[in-house]
Amino acid sequence: MNPPDRFAELMARDEAEIDLARACLMIAADAYPGLDVDGYLGEIERLAVRLRGRLPPGGGAEERVVALNRFLFDDLGYSGNAGDYYDPRNSYLNEVLDRRTGIPITLSVLYLEIGRRVGLELEGVSFPGHFLVRLRVRGAILVLDPFSGGEALAEADLRERLQRVIPEGAAGGLPVDALPLDPFLEPAGKRQILARLLRNLKGIYRHADQPQRLLEVLNRMLVVAPEAHGELRERGLLYQRMECYRAALKDLQDYSALASEAPDIDDVRAKLVELSAQCARLN
Repeated sequence: MNPPDRFAELMARDEAEIDLARACLMIAADAYPGLDVDGYLGEIERLAVRLRGRLPPGGGAEERVVALNRFLFDDLGYSGNAGDYYDPRNSYLNEVLDRRTGIPITLSVLYLEIGRRVGLELEGVSFPGHFLVRLRVRGAILVLDPFSGGEALAEADLRERLQRVIPEGAAGGLPVDALPLDPFLEPAGKRQILARLLRNLKGIYRHADQPQRLLEVLNRMLVVAPEAHGELRERGLLYQRMECYRAALKDLQDYSALASEAPDIDDVRAKLVELSAQCARLN
């Protein structure tokens, strides 16, 4: 199991020095105590070595993408788990490697990590509703979907996907098909990728009413994104539900100090009075 300080140490590094695959596996170790993080990192390395031996001599970026897609999705059989999308195993990189299936963000992480090891300067894209990957090729941007076998997406495909997730009128009155695409295709940093992965897990464990798993996710989220004050509030309320009153009081006090203008601040202050009384009874 990965001690939280090891994860915090990783997150304290400069963006370029964060090992994305290692961070994903450290998150997975919460659900899989004793997980062999280095063993799974070695598996990713071995996959990259196998792929490197199949690359066409002198091939450019596009040829490498074709080889990567053929290797991962045709030869090894990785695919998107559309049939059981919200299975939490889809969000853990060790399970993606073992089961060869996942959701857009975890398949994208694997795609990024193997691609990087064979010289592809791939970047994640936190596209609304569906994580993607991009690659600069000959002055243009190639957008790829690892959930769909590395499919290259045209502008029409991207706009159709936006239509699914952005309600009409929600974009300042502009029709969705008139929105510029560039802001939606900005590269996502490693912390952004990890935060999105954790948000997926948070939604899964909240819906499944698994408080201990949800607490683990919120703990990781507050290391990845300490500025996410809403997560601090949610953890405080979860601690209260779990009858960890002192921890709940501390989180909600911190939230009250950091987000004093939040719309829910009066409700939180009422909770603080309640928690103070509960803590006093513990003494």
